[in-house]
Amino acid sequence: MIIGIPSEIKNNESRVALTPSGAKELSKKGHQVYVQSDAGAGSGFLDKDYLDAGAKILSHQSEIYKIAEMIMKVKEPIESEYTLIQKGQLVFTYFHFASSKPLTDAMMVNRSVCLSYETVERADKSLPLLIPMSEVAGRMSIQEGAKYLEKPFKGKGILLGGVPGVPPAKVLILGGGIVGMNAAKMAAGMGADVTIMDVNLSRLRYLDEIMPANVNTCMSSDYNIRNLIGACDLIVGSVLIPGAKAPYLITKDMLKDMQPGTVLVDVAVDQGGCIATCKPTTHEDPTYIIDDVVHYCVANMPGAVPYTSTLALTNATLPYALLLADLGWKKGCNSNEELRRGLNIIDGKIVYPGVADAFGYELSALDLFL
Repeated sequence: MIIGIPSEIKNNESRVALTPSGAKELSKKGHQVYVQSDAGAGSGFLDKDYLDAGAKILSHQSEIYKIAEMIMKVKEPIESEYTLIQKGQLVFTYFHFASSKPLTDAMMVNRSVCLSYETVERADKSLPLLIPMSEVAGRMSIQEGAKYLEKPFKGKGILLGGVPGVPPAKVLILGGGIVGMNAAKMAAGMGADVTIMDVNLSRLRYLDEIMPANVNTCMSSDYNIRNLIGACDLIVGSVLIPGAKAPYLITKDMLKDMQPGTVLVDVAVDQGGCIATCKPTTHEDPTYIIDDVVHYCVANMPGAVPYTSTLALTNATLPYALLLADLGWKKGCNSNEELRRGLNIIDGKIVYPGVADAFGYELSALDLFL
């Protein structure tokens, strides 16, 4: 198979979809990898590294899309890429369709095969291609939240871990999944007073067992959230419903109950967000203020640490990429239930329930295409 790796062109996105090591593994199996010139530079990988791994370098993005049978990306295609994608071309990336009707419509129009990292799902409901970036984003949410609590950024001027004789900051984490768990680990490690909320009592029991003493668990409900937010300094939204829009747990009217300088970090913003007042921002302009509350809503948080993120992503995606390259997307998805669940749009038809539900579109039976 011919695999194409274009440069990421979303604002301040420095990751790349495949490392030279990953390119080497595909090349060893007889597949041809084409990488856009300097696609890996932001992550610390040079064109020479890819050439040494057996890949070929093409200068322009349009050349990559024209030649490839499978496109591997990190972030969803943006408007300038919509018409480059060809009918029947497999695009393997994070799509987060439920948060973008224009993207969904565009992929239906170009009649490509859209296989979404974020909906590849194991039998135990875990999301193997979302986990590595969730781990990065969860840890970054505390790193960034701690920074924006500083007074020059309009935060409260609180040190997350406090010092002897001065209490630490209070951190509230909404959602006890991979993002929430990693956020709690980081916040606890920095000495904060942490509360993590979830609707799953079994998950709370597990977190209660593994977390250090400065992490408390609490059942998530509107009543409990409203009771806690007034005393919190940093609130992290980390709710995920695979392939569907996240629910709002923090509403606009709740901002009045928060102290000025409180920081909100919505990690779920690329899936619509779980904080009603959040809208996607960029690393270039990451925050804005509503009712004296600082909102940090960068939609590609792991893009700020591209070396770590690219290695973590390739570790997870490569086995699936090899399977798709060896068998093609139809046989690959038929032989692997996890990949099958990753299919979202095929030949202009939506085959993933969460995407159809998000926009009231017709859901087509996946079996018709396999």
